[in-house]
Amino acid sequence: MTELGVVFRPQLPPERLRSVARHADESGLDELWLWEDCFREGGPTTAAAALAWTERVRVGVGLLPVPLRNAAITAMEAATLHRMFPGRAVLALGHGVQDWMGQVGARPASPLTLLREHLDAVRALLRGERLSTSGRYVRLDDVALDWPPRQPAPVLAGATGPRTLALSGEAADGTVLTASTPPDGVRRARRLIEEGRAAAGRTDPHRVVVYLLAATGPGAEARVRAELAAEGLADVPDLGVAGDAGTVAKAAARLAEAGADTVVLQPTGDEPDPEGFVRFAAEGVRPLLA
Repeated sequence: MTELGVVFRPQLPPERLRSVARHADESGLDELWLWEDCFREGGPTTAAAALAWTERVRVGVGLLPVPLRNAAITAMEAATLHRMFPGRAVLALGHGVQDWMGQVGARPASPLTLLREHLDAVRALLRGERLSTSGRYVRLDDVALDWPPRQPAPVLAGATGPRTLALSGEAADGTVLTASTPPDGVRRARRLIEEGRAAAGRTDPHRVVVYLLAATGPGAEARVRAELAAEGLADVPDLGVAGDAGTVAKAAARLAEAGADTVVLQPTGDEPDPEGFVRFAAEGVRPLLA
């Protein structure tokens, strides 16, 4: 069965998260995803709160922009979540929006090199290794976590371009694709990911998570069209879906058939009822996904 999640959009104030997280947990939704968008909510803080307020739903952060972070701190925060909430935290690392990185003086000369070094270091530390490395960006001297996760802690990568997709296959345990990815884009991403995996000799599982912009209820189609237009994506076919549970489930199924393991419904930024959207996803859409 294709796993289904919902995004808690950071356009909502942080104090709204508790109610949305509890609805996700109680409704049977598989995953709740959070964003660390500049300059809104922090990823690890909101993830820790959502996990503490819930019992079973997995909580993903997609993604943590590595230019803002030290690899050791990222590993420490990830390990803490995995120790406190085993099997329920899902963390993805990525380039971040380069204009935002420039605003805080953290725009790297080589985003790809930075992401590779960060992925390699964080995954090694989460495996419990003691690490010394002197890369272009990541420099660690005899670093090991006192409290590494007790079980495997996959690290995903957010990716869009071909080189980052190949890197994700080579150096990450899964890939997060944005809502600007139609089914054909998922197939292309899978091919590039597999090329990276083959180059690295990897045969372990690699999960692909895809966001799907979705809306239901009155004005749903207009809200989806407006958001796609604002993102400059109005002319891209097969993006976004508006309608009832059956219509949304069919759109999610097309992404799953193209290679997505998890589809995460992304409400519009002006979604009027976030808790109702979670219930719609869990109780209406999820049972229709095979």
